[in-house]
Amino acid sequence: MQLSKCVDVISANVLVTGDDMDLEVNVACGADLMSDVMAFSCSTNQMMLTGLVNPQTIRTAEMMDVKVIVFVRGKVPDRGMLDLAQEKGICVLSTPLPMFSACGILYQNGVKGKGD
Repeated sequence: MQLSKCVDVISANVLVTGDDMDLEVNVACGADLMSDVMAFSCSTNQMMLTGLVNPQTIRTAEMMDVKVIVFVRGKVPDRGMLDLAQEKGICVLSTPLPMFSACGILYQNGVKGKGD
C-alpha cells in the first residue's frame, strides 16, 4: 500500500516526511520492545508501529532499515527525535489509534506481517 494511503486509513498525522512519501509499504510490525523489532524484522520498506517514544526507536529503525515509524495512542516524539528521524530519512507518523487497531486496519488494507 502506498504510504499516503497508510496515513489516511489510520488517521495519522505526518510529523516527518522522510525520504519518500510515495513509498510502497508491504510489511509492518508492531512492538514496544525494540529487541522484538530487531529479532523479527524481515524486509526493507517496512513500517514499525510502537508506543515507545525515545531515541532508541529511531536508532532501531535506522539499523533495521525501517522506513516509517508510526507512534500509536496519539504519542508525539520530542523535537530531538524528530530531527534525528529527519536526518536519517525516516518518515514519522502519529495516530490516535491503539496499536491493535492500527495494525488491524493496515492488515485489512494489504500491509502484511512477517510470514504472511
